[in-house]
Amino acid sequence: MTLTHLNTLLAFAISLSGLLIYRSHMMSSLLCLEGMVLSLFMMMTMSTLTSQATLTNMLPIALLVFAAFEAALGLSLLVTVSNTYGTDHVQNLNLLQC
Repeated sequence: MTLTHLNTLLAFAISLSGLLIYRSHMMSSLLCLEGMVLSLFMMMTMSTLTSQATLTNMLPIALLVFAAFEAALGLSLLVTVSNTYGTDHVQNLNLLQC
């Protein structure tokens, strides 16, 4: 395992631990999710470069498309929640309310 692979795996682990630790605020959770997606993109790009398979060349681009959708949806949800409740605390959200 090269140093680049190790750093990318460490970035994913740090983002995952940040998601578990800072889950009380929605903005922190979204930033940790973006870090996880970025490290997954780097892992997928490195594996595509080493495999030299033509079918896997589109996978990192597809992951970036889904990451953009996730970021847009997360930010719109953050704006809606902060305008409705006045804060971005996740504990204030009640999924049973209509």
